[in-house]
Amino acid sequence: MIAGILQEPQGENRVSLLPEQVEVLIKKNVQVVVEASAGNNASAFNDAYTSKGATIASRAEVLQSNLVLSINPLTDADMQQVKEGTVLLGVYQPLFNFQQVKNWADKNISTFSLDMIPRTTRAQSMDVLSSQANIAGYKAVLLASTLLPRYFPMFMTAAGSIAPAKVLILGAGVAGLQAIATAKRLGAVVSAYDVRPASADEVKSMGAKFITLELEALEGAGGYAREMTEERSNKQRELLTPYIAAADVLITTAAVPGRTAPRLVTAQMISHMAAGSVVVDLAAESGGNVEGSVAGEIITTATGVRIWGGKDVPSQLAFHASMLFSRNVVNLLLLMSKTADGKPTGVIEADFSDEIIDSATLTHAGSKREKGK
Repeated sequence: MIAGILQEPQGENRVSLLPEQVEVLIKKNVQVVVEASAGNNASAFNDAYTSKGATIASRAEVLQSNLVLSINPLTDADMQQVKEGTVLLGVYQPLFNFQQVKNWADKNISTFSLDMIPRTTRAQSMDVLSSQANIAGYKAVLLASTLLPRYFPMFMTAAGSIAPAKVLILGAGVAGLQAIATAKRLGAVVSAYDVRPASADEVKSMGAKFITLELEALEGAGGYAREMTEERSNKQRELLTPYIAAADVLITTAAVPGRTAPRLVTAQMISHMAAGSVVVDLAAESGGNVEGSVAGEIITTATGVRIWGGKDVPSQLAFHASMLFSRNVVNLLLLMSKTADGKPTGVIEADFSDEIIDSATLTHAGSKREKGK
């Protein structure tokens, strides 16, 4: 089998497979071809790939591979060059790109989307949403510390003491917990809120204060929160307002798979924050947790609060984001590899009795795949 690694579109600095993981596949009898300069933005240059046994090729040649790896969905022009029987593997967000998946189902190809892998203990090593959210949470705090016109830690100086910054994090999933850990390392006083009370112990174990509101819990499937009613949303905003007003930094991380991000914070709530305060909305690309946030832009409100809308955040730490993504990819491929007499053959097999493979499959052999069927 030949696995091809595509260069991602402009603005995306990650690459789907780093040279170290290329070496793993080659040892499993998989040939690897890499589009020229595909890994440059992740500090993985062509010679690093060839030193591990890969071949550098044109995009057209890579698209002729049996297995095509990418992070972002292929373009329509790319799909015209993909041959029948090809396996595509990437992050395709089928709940947002339903029509695109439907079009793929008309071709005799199989597509597997890493973002559909269930968030279970067994699937952790293949969970790209978690690995990339971890990086986003870390980067969010670094961005906030850069934008904030004050120290994060407490300082005792000859000119007097400086109080630590107060950081509030909404959402205690993977990104939120990493944001807590990073803000604590920088010396801030950290508090966090999540609609799932079960996350309180995790928040407290990291040294942060968990904010408890007198509201119904919204525990959902797969470790996510359930979507809330408008009435509950309004009450939550009302109860969160004083906590937001007291924060120097607000970081929001809430997301619901396949849906627009929940609106947690209104412009009115932001207006209560002190001038110079910073808001980081990691959900800006999917609609935003914060009113007024724009993906990839810094907006300054009339009251002097800066709102940064997250865009391609893991891509801003391209090397480690690519490293973790690569490991997720290889772990899934190893799960899907058929073996004979205990020896890897490099053949991909869609075993739909396996929950992980079944969940990740979007199309198979020219038809749209429905989970469990």
